[in-house]
Amino acid sequence: MLSSTSDFVYEYFISVLFSLHTPHSTFHKKHSTLHTPHSTKNMRHDKLERQLDLMLLLAGSRGMRVEDICERLDISRRNFYYYMEFFRDCGFIVNKTSGRYSIDRESPFFKRLIERVSFTEAELIILRRLVDKVDGQNAVVEKLREKLGAAMDYQILNSSTTNDQQAFIISQLHEAIKYKQMAVLKGYSSPHGRTQRDRLVEPFLLMNGNNEVRCYEPASGMNKTFKIARIQQVELLSENWQHEADHRRMFTDLFMFSGEERLPVQLRMGTLAHNLMLEEYPLSSNHFTQEDDKHWILTLDVCSYAGIGRFVLGLFEDIEVLGSPEFIKYLQEKIKGYQIK
Repeated sequence: MLSSTSDFVYEYFISVLFSLHTPHSTFHKKHSTLHTPHSTKNMRHDKLERQLDLMLLLAGSRGMRVEDICERLDISRRNFYYYMEFFRDCGFIVNKTSGRYSIDRESPFFKRLIERVSFTEAELIILRRLVDKVDGQNAVVEKLREKLGAAMDYQILNSSTTNDQQAFIISQLHEAIKYKQMAVLKGYSSPHGRTQRDRLVEPFLLMNGNNEVRCYEPASGMNKTFKIARIQQVELLSENWQHEADHRRMFTDLFMFSGEERLPVQLRMGTLAHNLMLEEYPLSSNHFTQEDDKHWILTLDVCSYAGIGRFVLGLFEDIEVLGSPEFIKYLQEKIKGYQIK
């Protein structure tokens, strides 16, 4: 899956240019038998072709050596440096790293072109929602739905419970996260719905099937989880994040306890404990390594010792705690508490 819609559009644009670019160029001459003899070409068009070939080659690579570029495009070093100067004069960002040249995809030309031919996440969501409302079987509509789905880099539209307003809010939050922008959650309702106020935040993680968003709130200096359903509107700000180092992701462990802190635990389990753990918590299978025919090592992080502690205390004769002195102390205090009662 692509990292962002802008990357998808950029790669698509480059591939389209390569596929639509005239086969008369010297680049395609080496890969196709269909070409017009150079003598019949207009010299101006030939020069433009070479410039386009070079632009596409450098924009679609992570860097190439001058000799490789000249050989591939059949141009001289003198012409190559002339074209590089021309690209810089036109506003392209030409990078040279360890003798390898490339054209930065953040060049103003590409940005302007992508803005003309692409859609924002919010626009994609609205288009997909409109397409989903079309009744009946239609091959064109199905193809359009498929293309819109491929362009999306997150699963906002898969939930039938997400209405149009929520989908738009999620798309705005996704954009804020992707570009590390601050945002205002307009009219956010308190847990009891008694008050509504705007919240200035730095959104950095969509959670729980896009039903919640994790944010850093500068006013309180805290990381908080906000419910999407309680947000009336999202206003994106031009300011970038100011407190990224303070962002703390919410982690949910195998036992459904959530928190910012991860507590490492390692256990040696016998056959009984191993089998019961797999029955109660099937996802634990990814955290097991088999030691021998009768013992398995469980290594995982938890947010609270409460869940794993209950399991260990219930099967203490078949479980050995490895390391994790804090967890051992937790268990000792629990046992001591049981003795006092």
